[in-house]
Amino acid sequence: MKTPAFWAQGGGHLMPLLLSPLACLYGGVSRLHRGIQRRHSVAVPVICVGNVVAGGAGKTPVAIAIARMFIARGLRPHFLSRGYGGSLKGPVRVVLDVHKFTEVGDEPLILAEIAPTWVAKDRLAGAEAAARNGADVIIMDDGFQNPALHKDFSLLVLDAEYGVGNGRLLPAGPLRESLPNALGRCDAVVLVEGDKHSAIINRLKINKPVYNSTLAPTASGEPLSGQKVVAFAGIGRPEKFFKSLIGAGCELMHSFSYPDHHVYTADEMMKMVECATDAGAALVTTRKDYVRLPMEARMMVSVFDVDMVFSAPEGLQAALLSLVKGRDG
Repeated sequence: MKTPAFWAQGGGHLMPLLLSPLACLYGGVSRLHRGIQRRHSVAVPVICVGNVVAGGAGKTPVAIAIARMFIARGLRPHFLSRGYGGSLKGPVRVVLDVHKFTEVGDEPLILAEIAPTWVAKDRLAGAEAAARNGADVIIMDDGFQNPALHKDFSLLVLDAEYGVGNGRLLPAGPLRESLPNALGRCDAVVLVEGDKHSAIINRLKINKPVYNSTLAPTASGEPLSGQKVVAFAGIGRPEKFFKSLIGAGCELMHSFSYPDHHVYTADEMMKMVECATDAGAALVTTRKDYVRLPMEARMMVSVFDVDMVFSAPEGLQAALLSLVKGRDG
């Protein structure tokens, strides 16, 4: 689904008020589920990269950046994902060029290019499979609200610009749980596109360590700088991707927004290819969208890849590495 406009901060919309009874019901059921679910640990540390807001906040790039920290130190991280949108229940290890996004979801295909990736609707079973198969540490991409698996370290990812939207629970707003509850359970916050002076830290009363980060184009994305582009995205907030293109120096001629995890049809692709051709522009999308494209369409599309870069990574590295050392000790 597309992120509803009334989820954003301000606006005076009537919908949040009309949906508030459902939001109260959602919050009560969620609290009950987390309260009665027994938590289980596995033999290796589990790091959860999650958020409190439905939609894209930057969880997957953060998870990848953390995995690279471990890999650079000779450790063997494994990713764990629910595989949203995929048909396989798992636990199953993602095999590139074998599994399709319809089987394992789109994000696991991206993660699997970095480190071994497990898809499991049952997160505990998935974590146990990863631990049995050589993981030194497990990185959960999402799952912050899942109570079955004990997390040794939980990172809450927040977008500095979007924040928590209108601050209401689903479906009246974008929150999966109240912010005070989420801040009480997390160990630290990753603030995307923010810095130590960001007003959001005081406004949201964030009292946990905050690690500031930004999305930067990879070497493969830099050649698009200065070019005319027609962009499309089916992610939580497509406008964030379009702003990233403009910030990288691209001339955005036209943009197409689709719901998160959208499956593209031949007619949609043809429309966008024709638009790019008429504009003399490159047709550009995200890596997450690219893995959902039909094979015949991929040769007509460029990918704008980004990396999550931490402004001062030393503190986060030390906190995460201490988890592995603590288990070894």
